[in-house]
Amino acid sequence: MQRAKAVRSSLQGLGVFSHHRSFSALPNYARNDDLQEQVLVEGRAKSRAAILNRPSHLNALTMPMVARLKRLYESWEENSDLGFVLMKGSGRAFCSGADVVALNQLLNEGKVEDCKKFFQTLYKFVYLLGTYVKPNVAIMNGITMGGGAGISIPAMFRVVTDKTHVKCPNWIICH
Repeated sequence: MQRAKAVRSSLQGLGVFSHHRSFSALPNYARNDDLQEQVLVEGRAKSRAAILNRPSHLNALTMPMVARLKRLYESWEENSDLGFVLMKGSGRAFCSGADVVALNQLLNEGKVEDCKKFFQTLYKFVYLLGTYVKPNVAIMNGITMGGGAGISIPAMFRVVTDKTHVKCPNWIICH
């Protein structure tokens, strides 16, 4: 028992255990502050906007981002006060797709199940978007690649600009 307490104490020192309980579908190591910075929310009386906010990574999707987006969209769909929802990116990209660097790192560490969980959550979110009851808008301003196209194309309305660049290399592989 003493050894377990010592291990727990040393892990707490590393920040593995937080001092508060989080009712989240996300792993304990994902800090809420980081998540809220990666996906910002703007609200108005009758609308909500999710803003992908990893501009230095071209808004590449991480597991915490996808899980947060899915939870947000589910809660917004249930909110009868909201008339429509919107998704956009910050910086010069809407979304460059999955964070393949992070996924590759997980694979190299042997964390295949974490990679599977990422894609399961992503595809559940894409399905949610494709079956969304409320009007939803994707503003595809800037670079939109792979998974970025995957989360924007199912939107009821897609807005492109003169800065939009849509590339889907995975579509070429499939043909």
